[in-house]
Amino acid sequence: MVYAVPLIIFMDDVSGNVSKQWNKHHVIYMSNANLPREMIEKEFCIRFVTSSPHATPMELMAAMNDSINNAAETGVDAWDCKHNEEILLCPYSLFLGGDNPMQAEECSHAGLNCNFFCRTCHVGGTKAEKQSLTGFTKIFEPGELRTPEATLEEIKKQAAGVFSTGDKLKEGVSKTGVRDTTTTAILQCVVELGKKLRKRTTGEAAHLPEDEVQKQLETELDQLLRGKGIEEYINPLLGMPGLNVHLDTPTEVLHTVLLGVVKYYWSQTVLVLEKAKAMQTFQTRLQSLNTDGLDVPALNAEYMCHYKGGLIGKHFKSIAQVMPFVVYDLVPTTLLDAWHVLGKLVVLLWHTTIQDTKEYIVRVAFGVSTLTLIPSTPG
Repeated sequence: MVYAVPLIIFMDDVSGNVSKQWNKHHVIYMSNANLPREMIEKEFCIRFVTSSPHATPMELMAAMNDSINNAAETGVDAWDCKHNEEILLCPYSLFLGGDNPMQAEECSHAGLNCNFFCRTCHVGGTKAEKQSLTGFTKIFEPGELRTPEATLEEIKKQAAGVFSTGDKLKEGVSKTGVRDTTTTAILQCVVELGKKLRKRTTGEAAHLPEDEVQKQLETELDQLLRGKGIEEYINPLLGMPGLNVHLDTPTEVLHTVLLGVVKYYWSQTVLVLEKAKAMQTFQTRLQSLNTDGLDVPALNAEYMCHYKGGLIGKHFKSIAQVMPFVVYDLVPTTLLDAWHVLGKLVVLLWHTTIQDTKEYIVRVAFGVSTLTLIPSTPG
């Protein structure tokens, strides 16, 4: 018998120290997606793959990619203790887990701060375009989906442009949002050398003719590539069989929702309450809430109000669900409406069992679109 084994691959940067001193390591873990949710979350079902304080994330992913491909080609012999027979396991990558910055790097994307800020589609534009009425509206609509093939071609285009004048790498990131960390580190050295060779003082010609500059830049690139082609340094995940890295990097809800949208509205609410001198009323109501029907830790109102600027995910998860019952007459209507929508959205996003996928997607999409229509509350 042959079994396909879907793998959940997780990579993140962690500290290698037990103490609070930060000692950055990149680590990769794997989980068997065939396991039920109750089992897949247990520590003994999570497989440690590799870790390094020196290798870059894409170097670790290249080794992981080779390992999975080799195992998929030859198969892994195993013994089925239930059916008492020898079986063959064929692993494949299901999706890549991680936070937004790590997943952007895995997609050869520049991240949330670039013009085209989505790693999944081409939504975005220049600052002027996004500030216009039409451009701002399009931000809330899905753009054309990114593909690994198009991203690969853009990286090659950026690599081919490093010999010409101007910073083609920066232009490429600005126009497309594509930035491959491994090749960018190499190509940036060539760009900087080109700037030095073409540097001229006022009223004087360049020290070297353009043909000589081109030759020196090509020689420098060959030395940096160590005789290999640029393709061997490009993100290996873009060509990973069975994996579309732009679609198979699910949005990480902790930083995107709890430490993103919910944290923003919490800051706005605290600002409003402090101006109205209603923080004590808020704390009293929060402490008196009955949370028996909620699957949340005990609400420590005194701690949340005292350390209101240093709360973490578990606090915001609780706050989002109870806030409408606490601030119903303490904040403006727009802010209260936002908390109503957020409370429903947070519950939906943390569903562990989805009975009807189509209905669930519609409800989530409706919650997100409703939240974007609520006007911001002035501070």
